[in-house]
Amino acid sequence: MIPALAITQTAGYGVLYYAFSVFLTPMSVSLRTGVAQLTAAMTLAVLISGLVAPLVGRWLDRRGGRGLMTAGSVIGTLAVLAWSRVENLPQFYAVCVALGVASAMVLYEAAFAVIVAWFSPARRSGALLAVTVVAGFASSIFLPLTGFLVASYGWRQALVLLAVGYGVVSVPLHAFAVRSRTSPRLSPRVGPALRERPFWLLAAAFLSQTGAVAVMGVLLVTYLIALGHSPVFAASVAGLLGVLSVTGRVLTTGLQTRWPIALITAAVFTLQATAAVLLPLVGSSVPGAVVSVVLFGLGFGVATIARPALLASRYGTAAYASISGALALPITVAKALAPLAAAAVAQVAGYPAVMAAVALSCVLGALALVVYERSAVGEPADPPAPAS
Repeated sequence: MIPALAITQTAGYGVLYYAFSVFLTPMSVSLRTGVAQLTAAMTLAVLISGLVAPLVGRWLDRRGGRGLMTAGSVIGTLAVLAWSRVENLPQFYAVCVALGVASAMVLYEAAFAVIVAWFSPARRSGALLAVTVVAGFASSIFLPLTGFLVASYGWRQALVLLAVGYGVVSVPLHAFAVRSRTSPRLSPRVGPALRERPFWLLAAAFLSQTGAVAVMGVLLVTYLIALGHSPVFAASVAGLLGVLSVTGRVLTTGLQTRWPIALITAAVFTLQATAAVLLPLVGSSVPGAVVSVVLFGLGFGVATIARPALLASRYGTAAYASISGALALPITVAKALAPLAAAAVAQVAGYPAVMAAVALSCVLGALALVVYERSAVGEPADPPAPAS
């Protein structure tokens, strides 16, 4: 199941998320519309995935992932095929709604719920790491692949090829390799968990850091160019983020044997805050830019494996997907809206102000995890009881 999920997560993120950036320019020319309007459509897809996440979580807790992820793969395939036929913005916005629904059903949140439900705590960290290490290379694989397909066949035919490839790979793997519950379960009660202080500390920590990561992912290249670097250098250095995210995940998983994951993650968030402070100060030099990006990049993917580990250790597995889905909603909203807010701040106050906000967000996330570790982990709550 783990190799299957590693493959489907790589293909899913590559086709349903990362490939979009390659289609921006040819679509804007073909549809005679602005890049900003197309980008807003993908922002809608991200928001839809967050809105659907609580419903997906409840389904996963009751019935497992096989049927849901298989259906999500079919929806994703059909949505990308429909994308290849769009002729105007309203049609593309409708496609993005479908892409958002499919993403909630097949990407990390759903895959992690399956892993948490089926693996013991001793094997869970290794399983999460294996999936995220492989999927961490999705952008490295699919950005150049999509660029080649667009250059060779045009953007519409490229989407058809990506859709067919995704469907051929993901539908059978989800249908035959993903474990599912043998019988339906009653939905567990998650209300008590969502009302307690530790949940909101985790929400504050990951919401703050996710917003910071989203801002850096979108604006880093532009800021490096504004600091005086060439576009080629800026893009190359920013490309380190994907590789470094894998490195950070491996280090975090290894350190869990010695220290609590909440404190490890807090330390990584603090490194990211330091990087955001350094970038305006030393980023105009090549070594300064590289050091700043490396420090920030080490935490680029740490939250991805820290969040499921913390939720599972605190609340158990009975209601993991429901609680994770509830937590995913505000985090996804932050991921979608933070870059837009940061771009507005950059226009008014400049990029140093944006970096200060990024640093503050990372510090707040680190502090929330330290408080969580001191107040919650020592006395874990009982898993939410099933509904009567």
